Amino acid sequence: MFRMEELFGIDVFSKEVMKKMLSDSVYKRVEETINEGKRLDREIADEVASAMKDWATSKGATHYTHWFQPMNGMTAEKHDGFIAFDGNGKVMMEFSGKELIKGEPDASSFPSGGLRSTFEARGYTVWDPTSFAFVKGKTLYIPTAFCAFSGEAIDKKTPLLRSMDALSKEAVRVLKCLGVKTKRVLPMVGVEQEYFLIDKEIYKQRKDLIICGRTLFGAPSPKDQQLDDHYFGMIKPRIQDFMDELNEVLWRLGIPAKTEHNEVAPSQHELAPIYESCNIAADHNQLTMEIMQKVAEKHGLACLLHEKPFAGVNGSGKHNNWSLATEEGYNLLSPGKNEKENLIFYLFLTSIIKAVDEYQDLLRVSVATASNDNRLGGNEAPPVIVSMFLGEELTEILDAIACDSTLSERKNKTIEFGVNSIPEFVKDSTDRNRTSPFAFTGNKFEFRMLGSSNSISCTNIMLNSAVAYILAGFAEKLEKAEDVAKCVHEIIKEEYNNHKRIIFNGNGYGEGWTSEAKKRGLLNLPSAPDCLPYLIAEKNIKMFLATHVFSHAEAEARYNIQLENYSKSMLIEATTMIDMARKLYLPTITKYQTEMAKEVKLKQDIGLNKKFKYELSVIDKLDCLSEAIYQDVEALEEELKTVKTKEGYEKARYICDVIKVLMNKLRESIDASEELCAESVWPLPNYSALLFSI
Repeated sequence: MFRMEELFGIDVFSKEVMKKMLSDSVYKRVEETINEGKRLDREIADEVASAMKDWATSKGATHYTHWFQPMNGMTAEKHDGFIAFDGNGKVMMEFSGKELIKGEPDASSFPSGGLRSTFEARGYTVWDPTSFAFVKGKTLYIPTAFCAFSGEAIDKKTPLLRSMDALSKEAVRVLKCLGVKTKRVLPMVGVEQEYFLIDKEIYKQRKDLIICGRTLFGAPSPKDQQLDDHYFGMIKPRIQDFMDELNEVLWRLGIPAKTEHNEVAPSQHELAPIYESCNIAADHNQLTMEIMQKVAEKHGLACLLHEKPFAGVNGSGKHNNWSLATEEGYNLLSPGKNEKENLIFYLFLTSIIKAVDEYQDLLRVSVATASNDNRLGGNEAPPVIVSMFLGEELTEILDAIACDSTLSERKNKTIEFGVNSIPEFVKDSTDRNRTSPFAFTGNKFEFRMLGSSNSISCTNIMLNSAVAYILAGFAEKLEKAEDVAKCVHEIIKEEYNNHKRIIFNGNGYGEGWTSEAKKRGLLNLPSAPDCLPYLIAEKNIKMFLATHVFSHAEAEARYNIQLENYSKSMLIEATTMIDMARKLYLPTITKYQTEMAKEVKLKQDIGLNKKFKYELSVIDKLDCLSEAIYQDVEALEEELKTVKTKEGYEKARYICDVIKVLMNKLRESIDASEELCAESVWPLPNYSALLFSI
């Protein structure tokens, strides 16, 4: 048995480890970089590198890697040994400050979106001292940023760090005007990660799951989540064993995994950690996804991180719980206990309302992928229309401020069960609106549109940048104000009135919300191609340049990459569907028709004088369906030829409007055929086997 406090962070080159192994002066400078964002001098790198190497090798490490996050949404690593030779030809373990700070991986293998030519291979990885190094296996992992030879960011970490710096700078300015001294404000993030676990052997029989991460075909199971019996239900022993090992691995790496439970759909689960700074939370979430899949394999399971692996049941999201805190730990999104704290709370709340309204397009872009298109907009996930939930009490207070009216004092409400042995408790000021994309939940906002496989960096880059830009405008007014309190009131009043259209406390799944949102002028962007052009809209480029998060070229690059990723993902699915239809489903349907026809003929030959309604009906229906499948495959193949003639946005748009429609049509025919054929002849495991095999 292990004690968690002894295990947690044991494989991390943490502050505690550094304090023991570095000189006091060097440790102090590293700590200032971590806590205050100060630039780290190169002169101290040799001492840090030597200590890092000694610590890593004591844990069995033989190699190190600059671990980075290219724009493909995954992580990348190249391992180098600590090996070197002394002057006498003897092997020695060596790791210098130069090697710690900078690496030179081949950048030509990663998407750049046009920032460089494909023949230009050089890129740089640069140590990020604010995210702790760690040992995994026999390798020391050093979190790094990744840039092209020309200096442009070709990763997700660099713009995230820039957005955090911009947000901190402007938040500190505002707080100074309000009489609060702090050196740094950090966006804090807690990520709820949803995922599916299915039996590995069954998984290996599904070509679509292996290639695309989701089932491209599959008739509904007679039972899925109708009874809500899986959500928060008892965790099955095999799943609990997986979760226990997952927790241990995550804790060793300093990842504060806290909550685990079943989710709504069968075989669906969730993991949630404690809040961390935005940058570390992003690193940890990337690690968590990787480790989930590796631990699952050890338990004979497959971990599915696709947003919609199974049609007809809930997909998987990733809830980004976001708040702002000073370096002293003061949460700026906690309602205040006195007038000054309330002034701070409502001003920062107003900045977020304005940011979400003015940059709703960028929040939607940040979650725009082919896989998330399958999930968003359904009744199990947030609508594609971005709105904010504040709850009745906060909305009433802001309405009162905006109208210069007084609000009657509210008393804390208690909830009683009517059972003497059960204590009463104070009711929260807001409920949790599960249909809202961006909901206030007490002292934070929960953004629920992220897909389960998304990097959280994209969303937090947009959110941090937008709020930083709005706070800069607030700071300019406050710094010129003679009466700060009066200025704050005027800002809240003006901006709330201008942007309250984004606040919607009702049912986001309701039929009337779409038309109501249209009246309010909110964007309705159902698919990735609908929203991606907003990434390079003039107003958004202006904001990126002002906050120094993206250059114009860097924003264009990300637009090109997201378009390319969408098109590639959809085309892989389309060609996989054609392959499966031709090689698996059409032969199976034809064979089953033939077998049934033989049965009818045999019965007729032995003198059975019956109409054979069932057999002939199935044969006839399958004949119609097989013809439809054949025609759909032919049409899809023909349209794929047309796709090859198109580029960029035109290509993505055509795939969305034409190819996707044909793919859905093909699926309908094959799923209908599955419902007619005997289970014993169907070539792939069905939904019942996939969802209820554990």
